[in-house]
Amino acid sequence: MKQYSAQEVSSIATQMRRDVLRMVHACKSGHPGGSLGCADFLASLYFSVMKHDPSFNMNGNGEDIFFLSNGHISPVFYSALARSGYFPIEELKTFRRLNTRLQGHPTTHEHLPGVRIASGSLGQGISVACGAALSKKLNNDPQLVFALMGDGEIEEGQNWEAFMFAAHQKIDNLIVTIDYNGQQIDGSTREIMGLGDDIAEKLKAFGWEILFMNGHDVQNILDTMNQAKTLVGKGKPIFIVMKTEMGYPVDFMMGSHKWHGVSPNDAELENALSQLHTNVGDY
Repeated sequence: MKQYSAQEVSSIATQMRRDVLRMVHACKSGHPGGSLGCADFLASLYFSVMKHDPSFNMNGNGEDIFFLSNGHISPVFYSALARSGYFPIEELKTFRRLNTRLQGHPTTHEHLPGVRIASGSLGQGISVACGAALSKKLNNDPQLVFALMGDGEIEEGQNWEAFMFAAHQKIDNLIVTIDYNGQQIDGSTREIMGLGDDIAEKLKAFGWEILFMNGHDVQNILDTMNQAKTLVGKGKPIFIVMKTEMGYPVDFMMGSHKWHGVSPNDAELENALSQLHTNVGDY
């Protein structure tokens, strides 16, 4: 696929945010907060960082593959897939409708191109990513495995088993990013299950290589992901702490867990869309 410039990626990310808002508004259900916050990252991944093929081969041989662990941000994932050619953009209108492929959490039985695992049961995605990355190493496939997780789901113990496993097995073709926005469905992560302020030190102690990036600065995302690629093959899995703000950049949604899983009403939708200008075009 064509590699897009930072400016082009940023414009696509803005359109993806418009998609998210319109999708969750239309069905009066979904998770806009984290989806808005991760738009720059997923746009960067699908339009510049990864080597991937929208014609979609389920096993992913010979291409980079991505796993979404925090499956509730499916709106922005679906937008990234549609806008990068995996399925028609018009299909975004079917989000969360009965008997459609775009369910509230990604599923595999619907055979949606780009989706390799069902996700939404939090804490499982990193384990799957470890298996896929190890499989690539065993098959001498030089391409990479990327995964995104939420900071709320890191409260699940299975993540820490996967972190130990990846380091022990030297799965150094795996790049995991955490959406570090400090919010989850019932409040802040600090209030619900405090992780401390040293998540990077925890992962470093587990044997991971650590990087940091601003999840709302496309150029910084591209630079950091390219830096991560230089660390591949050096014996350690790679963990990126991505600082974001839930609901970004819609002013009345930003920084509050209240928009984790609430759809905007008509007036809120118009207000939000008025803050998001791009020349890419709505579906």
